[in-house]
Amino acid sequence: MNMQNSPELNGKYLGQITQDFVKVADWLKEASYQVRVRKISDYPIFVMCRESPQIGQILYEKGTNDLDWNYSFSFLAEFIERKLIENEASENFILQYKDPDEYCCLFVVEKDFLNFVYIPYPED
Repeated sequence: MNMQNSPELNGKYLGQITQDFVKVADWLKEASYQVRVRKISDYPIFVMCRESPQIGQILYEKGTNDLDWNYSFSFLAEFIERKLIENEASENFILQYKDPDEYCCLFVVEKDFLNFVYIPYPED
């Protein structure tokens, strides 16, 4: 599985993702902060999908707040436990993980696309 922002994403999905993300960005930023402060994980991951999420705890459902996507919360340990990230690859994931105060780590699940995407939180 390719774990980078990819050209296919940029063309096909980035607009859709960003348009939806701005509706929940402040809430996701706060959730990320709470997870880190409470020492649940240093690596929060938000799963963004149109179908029912198969990983994480649901935060926001498609249709509420005019959302086109479901959002659930997870973190690195769950991805390793479910073998979505191989244990050996976790070091690489951590090295590439962007500052969670500035970027939201999204795991985007769409029919022909499955990837991590880092989107900057809007400036206050």
